[in-house]
Amino acid sequence: MSKTLTEKILASHLEEGTLGNGNPIGIHIDQTLTQDATGTMAYLQFEAMGLDRVQNELAVSYVDHNTIQVGFENADDHHYLQTVAAAKGVVFSRPGNGICHQVHLERFGKPGKTLLGSDSHTPTGGGIGMIAIGAGGLDVAVAMAGQPFHLISPKVIEIRLHGKLRPWVSAKDVILTVLERFGVKGNVNCIFEYTGEGVQTLDVPERSTICNMGAECGVTTSIFPSDEKTRAFLKAQGREEDWIELRADEGAVYDDLFEIDLSAMEPKVACPHSPGNVVTVASLSGKRVEQVLIGSCTNSSYADMKKVADILDGHTIAEHVSLGIAPGSREVLLMLSQDGSLAKMIASGARILESACGFCIGNHQSPGTDGVSLRTSNRNFEGRSGTKSGQVYLVSPETAALSALSGQFTDPLSSHGIAFPKVVQPEQFLIDDSMFIFPPENGSDVEIFRGPNIGDPPKNTPLKEDLDGFVTIKVGDKITTDHIMPAGARLKYRSNIPVYSKFVFEPVDEHFSERCVENQDRGKDNFIVAGASYGQGSSREHAAICPMYLGVKAVIAVSIERIHQNNLCNFGIVPLTFEKEEDYTRFDQNDELVIENIAEQIKGDRVVLKNKTKSREITLRCDITEGQRAMLISGGLLNILKEKA
Repeated sequence: MSKTLTEKILASHLEEGTLGNGNPIGIHIDQTLTQDATGTMAYLQFEAMGLDRVQNELAVSYVDHNTIQVGFENADDHHYLQTVAAAKGVVFSRPGNGICHQVHLERFGKPGKTLLGSDSHTPTGGGIGMIAIGAGGLDVAVAMAGQPFHLISPKVIEIRLHGKLRPWVSAKDVILTVLERFGVKGNVNCIFEYTGEGVQTLDVPERSTICNMGAECGVTTSIFPSDEKTRAFLKAQGREEDWIELRADEGAVYDDLFEIDLSAMEPKVACPHSPGNVVTVASLSGKRVEQVLIGSCTNSSYADMKKVADILDGHTIAEHVSLGIAPGSREVLLMLSQDGSLAKMIASGARILESACGFCIGNHQSPGTDGVSLRTSNRNFEGRSGTKSGQVYLVSPETAALSALSGQFTDPLSSHGIAFPKVVQPEQFLIDDSMFIFPPENGSDVEIFRGPNIGDPPKNTPLKEDLDGFVTIKVGDKITTDHIMPAGARLKYRSNIPVYSKFVFEPVDEHFSERCVENQDRGKDNFIVAGASYGQGSSREHAAICPMYLGVKAVIAVSIERIHQNNLCNFGIVPLTFEKEEDYTRFDQNDELVIENIAEQIKGDRVVLKNKTKSREITLRCDITEGQRAMLISGGLLNILKEKA
């Protein structure tokens, strides 16, 4: 029987279940990655399992988020990460080495392998032919322990590419076109698989841009075949021996099809405040721009940076524009410094930023009040930039560079007088692995450092017989994990749950945590009621850990995104959805709710809830797997692991 590429890789890694038909499955994970904002908790959880060393073939700990080290917290966390990596057999990528997804693609990604990362943009690895999936830190810790990763057998959607991109149209425009078609919700448990003759016209960095931002659609991951373009990329990285050819069989059957004619595409832009709010750049031509930021894990490859440098060459940015550029890795930055590109950027007035996540997560470079900011990153959620009124637009590097020069939205296909930068992928990248610290053969003698900001993972209790409490907050559609757990200035508290939990829902309702504590003090549970696509965006498991710490026992929503639903179950919070969407309107904040005999009820797929305030009973769906059911009853995955130990 003909198979898709997705089916081939999943079948070769299958450890539990039967592939297909939406069945729950468990797959073997070859590689794992963490980043520092999620990594401290992941390694604390791994330590709690009592294992001496990671069990998967490669684990890498990257430091790329909390690199603006204001206060002692981040530096202490990084010291912990370096020492625990040495003790447990993990490769440590030092601060300054670059963004995890860009660096992993360059130095470790292998076609046909599985990769699980504690960052939602781990699907970047699909550009090199991997099944690369974002997950919560606890799921990654379990994978490092050699246990399978559990997911729903996905639908596979074929995205067939025809033709070839015209000059000034880029891979960013391809994924924005995909987002325009599929949106940011309703794609749970799906994988995008790219096929067609147009694939051969895209290099690995372009493919990775497309896979990276596919995460905004809510799919499990995206994947391209491994072909001669993949081989050329790996050869240039000095890793040709890692290459294997991988593609779908002729006649493979997919669950859906979306066709794109690359030659007919035009530059696109995602408008505030959603990556799915896509229009053409031409439709915004002339709109004033105050800030332009180029980089992030989406568009920070050498080719992207070289194009930007060539566009800026000999020009100066508009006087009212602030331009920041962040190369994705130290390798890229070194190459730019040697080929003259860095000098071109600096001469234009650009500010060269650290090779880190930085502006993408609101860690710096926040725009001014109501400021229009063009960014090549992947998310433009309200307030994510650090400025709630900031107007963030997502564009290609070409559009960003041209607009920085003109001071307004500039369509790359218009008559702007700048020659198209023809950048050819290098036959040999500048390879320097000196910023990786490889672990010793035996780490038993390594002393693991713990600063005062690092605590043990919080514990939950087994599920009570009845849930009895209040709707502590009611929120609308598309609530992101940025809304639930803000990053930016609060990011340094990720290792300190008692402190970080004070900021749950801070961008939405700064008094939420206070109400939770008040309810806990009087012996009552906390419920969250939400609209559609609750928990979209980042994989940050703190959006489940901190609410759990505050006594949240259930989330009731119109729909819940995949990674967040997994995280809720991992930490013992019951994920429930409305059987009738209109029932969402029948709840208000402070309503008193009761779910009786909850452990017995979640053995089925329906749960009856009593709204005592409204004197109404409502039926909810409980779409969970048997494994998740066991987690909820035990009070979370860590409790189960301890029971087995």
